[in-house]
Amino acid sequence: MAAVCPGAGTGPRPGNAPAAACGPPAPSVAGSAHRPDIRPDNRPDTSAVAGPVTGPDVALPASSVDGLAAEAPLYHDVADDPADGTAHWLITADGLRLRIAHWPGAPDAAPAGTVLLFPGRTEYVEKYGPLARALRAEGLGTLSIDWRGQGLSDRILDDPLGGHVVAFTDYQRDVAAMVAHAAARDLPRPWHLLAHSMGGAIGLRALLNGLPVASATFSAPMWGIALKGSLRPLAWSVAWAAGHAGLDHHYAPGTSGAVYLSTTPFAANLLTTDRVVYDWMLRQTEVHPDLALGGPSLRWLGEALREARALARRPSPEVPTLVLLGHDEAVVDPAAVHARMGRWPGGTLHLLPGARHEVLMEAPLIRNAALRLTLDHIRRHRRPKSDAGTPGAPGARYDGPTKAPR
Repeated sequence: MAAVCPGAGTGPRPGNAPAAACGPPAPSVAGSAHRPDIRPDNRPDTSAVAGPVTGPDVALPASSVDGLAAEAPLYHDVADDPADGTAHWLITADGLRLRIAHWPGAPDAAPAGTVLLFPGRTEYVEKYGPLARALRAEGLGTLSIDWRGQGLSDRILDDPLGGHVVAFTDYQRDVAAMVAHAAARDLPRPWHLLAHSMGGAIGLRALLNGLPVASATFSAPMWGIALKGSLRPLAWSVAWAAGHAGLDHHYAPGTSGAVYLSTTPFAANLLTTDRVVYDWMLRQTEVHPDLALGGPSLRWLGEALREARALARRPSPEVPTLVLLGHDEAVVDPAAVHARMGRWPGGTLHLLPGARHEVLMEAPLIRNAALRLTLDHIRRHRRPKSDAGTPGAPGARYDGPTKAPR
C-alpha cells in the first residue's frame, strides 16, 4: 500500500474542472486551417487519423520527428523562464503540429537529468517557466509540451477555444513525439516524469506503455473528474448521446469559450490561494490570447471519463512514484487518487494542507514544500542505491513568478 503523508470542454478552468462561464474569443495561430481531417461541421474525421490507435492499451506510436524540428515561438515576456529556453515544432504520427519547449540545466552544474513535464488541460509551456528555473538550479533540464488542441499546438476544431480530442489515446502520439525529440537531442538522463492534472492521466497511460523514466511525480493527477454524485451519470449520458447524434464537438454543459481565469474572481477560484500567481497566469493569456483555451467539448468529456475508468482497472506500474495533492482539491476527484495510491507498491501520496489544485503554484510555503518533496524524490532515483537515503537540501525554493508579464 502507498504511504499517506499528512502535513505537508468538464470546465474552462485549467486542469479540467467541471464548471464555468464564458469570455471573449482568442485568435487562432495554429488552428485547423491546414487540417485535411476537419469536416465542415467541425467534427474531425477519425478515418483520416493515421496510426495504430485502437484502444487504451496501444503502445507508444512512432513519430516523424527527426531531431531537426523548426524553431517555434516561446513567449519569454510572460514566462519568467531561463533566458536560454527554446521552443520547436514537432509533427506527430497523425500529422498534427505541436510545440515543445526545452530549458537546459544550469551550465555551471553537472547535468543531473531531464524532467519531462506533462501539463494539464488548457495549459501551455510558458506557465512552467518559473518551475523550469527551480529545476535548473538543481542541474535538471526541463522539456514540456503544448498538447494537441491547446497552447500554440494545432487546435482540433475551427473554434480555437474549444478543448477537443478525438480519442484520449491520441495524446500518446504527442508523448511519442516528445520522447523521440528528447532522444534525438540526447537530453541528459535519467529522465523523470512530472505531470499535472490532465497530464497525470496522460502520464499514467504513458508509464503503462513503457515511458523510459527513472521516477514519476504527479501533481493533482486527473485519475477522475470532480463531479457531484448526481451529475456523474448525467455526464456519461450526455457525452454518449452527443456522440451518437454527431454533436460531440459542442461544449460540455455549463461551459463555453470562456477562459477560467478571465471570468472567475480570485476569491472564487479553485486553483491557488496565491494572488500574485493567479494574476500572473491571468496576464499570460491577456498578453498572448493565442495561448487561451475555453471549455472542453462533449467528446473530450466522454473520452476523459472513459480513460479514467480504463486506467482505474489497470495495475500500478513499477515506477517509483510521488503524488502531491492539496487538501482543498476540487478540480480532480481526490477519491480516485486515494484509490490508486492505496494499491501502488512503493508509491507515496503526500497531502498538502491549505493547497488547492495547483500545488506547485500555490502560496510560497506550500509550493516550496511541494518543490522540496519533488526534488527529494528525484534525487533518490538519480543516485546509486548507496546514496538513496541522502536528504534533499532543506533550502530548496521555488519562488514562482518574479515579475509581471510585460
